[in-house]
Amino acid sequence: MDFGVVLQCTPPAARVIDLARRAETYGFTYVWTFDSHILWEEPYVIYSKILDETRKVKVGPMVTNPATRDITVTASVFATLNEMYGNRTVIGIGRGDSAVRVTNGKPVSVAELRQSVIELKGLVNGQSVEYKGNTIRLPWAQDSRTAVMVAAYGPKVLAVTGEVGDGFILQLADPSIAEWTIKAVKDAAAAAGRDPESIYICVAAPAYVTTDIPHARDQLRWFGGMVGNHVADIVERYGDNGGAVPPALTEYIKNRQGYDYNQHGQAGNTHTDFVPDDVIDRFCIIGPPEEHVRRLEELKTLGVNQFALYLQHDDKDHTLSEYGERIIPSIADVVLAKE
Repeated sequence: MDFGVVLQCTPPAARVIDLARRAETYGFTYVWTFDSHILWEEPYVIYSKILDETRKVKVGPMVTNPATRDITVTASVFATLNEMYGNRTVIGIGRGDSAVRVTNGKPVSVAELRQSVIELKGLVNGQSVEYKGNTIRLPWAQDSRTAVMVAAYGPKVLAVTGEVGDGFILQLADPSIAEWTIKAVKDAAAAAGRDPESIYICVAAPAYVTTDIPHARDQLRWFGGMVGNHVADIVERYGDNGGAVPPALTEYIKNRQGYDYNQHGQAGNTHTDFVPDDVIDRFCIIGPPEEHVRRLEELKTLGVNQFALYLQHDDKDHTLSEYGERIIPSIADVVLAKE
């Protein structure tokens, strides 16, 4: 299993870069960031500095969108980073949430997302694509290679992920929901004539290494609110009891009353009281190191290739070091010096 860390680009940028640099020393191989250019600093600028101060980690957004980011510009940015630093980028993409809604915009349609993934995959990997009636390519990007992974919860975007995505990003760590969504993605891949096992699976969720469970829950309740934005869209489309989506994903938002994007992704925000403790326990990973190892092994058996931990709480440094010193080594495959 690979490990990633998800950071907010909260100033100072030097702190984000420092966390990324230390994550690499602890064995993390991916550094992701939120992509919400008004709420936080511009991540694409920060990626260049992270790559310059690290050796191996891949960097990218979790997640960008084709509404606020023209896909030709996104492709050019990441292909340029690849030329500068040797194909060390990854792109997570979705329909759009905070970056779109803060400007009173709307997420793109499922069809628009699908086409954007196809075009972005082609351009960033040096291929020609049909775009707005023209055939275009980045003529200088023939050696560029970047995986384009789709963030999804609902049936239609899960299907798009399997049909055209290089990978799937599930932003919660509930095993039952992971099992359902992974199956949906792989079934769609098979139906499209693709190898289901070629789809890279990334589960992303907050992790807090501690024995003080109530405090950790309070610190991570924001995540249930963030996921709830996407779940609310799904419920609006499919209803909350139609069988298209598991109740484990939808039931908890019944008492949701709006969302303040000024507090998006922040511990202690004031609009996520509707998120019950059991949802935090399912969606996040909380507890001493052995509990993290147990949960990660469970996800690994479901076919998860990467766990990316959101590091948005009041004990970033301790959780990062515990993963590096105790948790990642416990999950790693053992290679013997002498057999």
